[in-house]
Amino acid sequence: MFNVLLYLLNNNQLRLIIMINLISKICFFILTFLLSSPLFAQDFQGKAYYFSKSTMELGSFGDRMTEAQKKQIFENLKNRLEKTYVLTFNKEESFFKEEDKLDAISGATDTWGKNFTPGEQYKNIKTNMLLQSQEFYGKRFLVKDDLLTIDWQLSRESKQIGQYTSFKATAMIPSSQLTWYDFSWGELSEDNSEEVKMTKVTAWYSSQIPVSQGPLEYWGLPGLILEVSFGNTTMLCSKIIMNPKEKEIIEAPDKGKIVTKMEYKEIISGKMQEMRDNRGRPRN
Repeated sequence: MFNVLLYLLNNNQLRLIIMINLISKICFFILTFLLSSPLFAQDFQGKAYYFSKSTMELGSFGDRMTEAQKKQIFENLKNRLEKTYVLTFNKEESFFKEEDKLDAISGATDTWGKNFTPGEQYKNIKTNMLLQSQEFYGKRFLVKDDLLTIDWQLSRESKQIGQYTSFKATAMIPSSQLTWYDFSWGELSEDNSEEVKMTKVTAWYSSQIPVSQGPLEYWGLPGLILEVSFGNTTMLCSKIIMNPKEKEIIEAPDKGKIVTKMEYKEIISGKMQEMRDNRGRPRN
């Protein structure tokens, strides 16, 4: 029967069958390679290192200063304006923390500044959960909330970041959602305006690292966020380690009084208002 079928097929048909079989084998090989590669393994993990740099406007106060005085101020505040972070991530979870850095002048860590900076942060995109450890004047809080909802607008614009092709995405986000752990004295004198202040966020992500993670609260793109700019700050990924030999267990912080982001913001504002009131009271 087989010989009869071969006889009935002409040379063109035989070539077509051979080509189809060859293509099938090639596709199977490629699929097997992808599924067995470290990037798609079940224990897939990566570490991304970010360098953050912020600018500071001195306003009218700076107009009365010499260039040398301005330079000295920026040097004194370098620890607050330039920071390094590390993001450990897998397909569903990430853990983000700042690397401790000694002050170049005093040799000490920035204790005051740490009251108003993001603490260790855990994100789980499967459960839509954010857990962030915050310490404020010796009291520890565990901020538990939903992940930030971000309406990303994807662009075809691309650029190279290291060895990764990255694509641009932008979003407008309420500023209060990005600065809930921070404080400025001007907040105490602001009126309760219904106007919602917005911050434009520009991110660059690479689908070559197919995880929906990023630094701080930024996430939700079809690839790891390698660069993000918001307000006066830009964070840029300087190094990525894929599947390190010694993998870390990504654990969520679990210590501190549980509060939401907005509850934590109210606690900070209340404490700072109390400090201001106490300074204005006459001493006995």
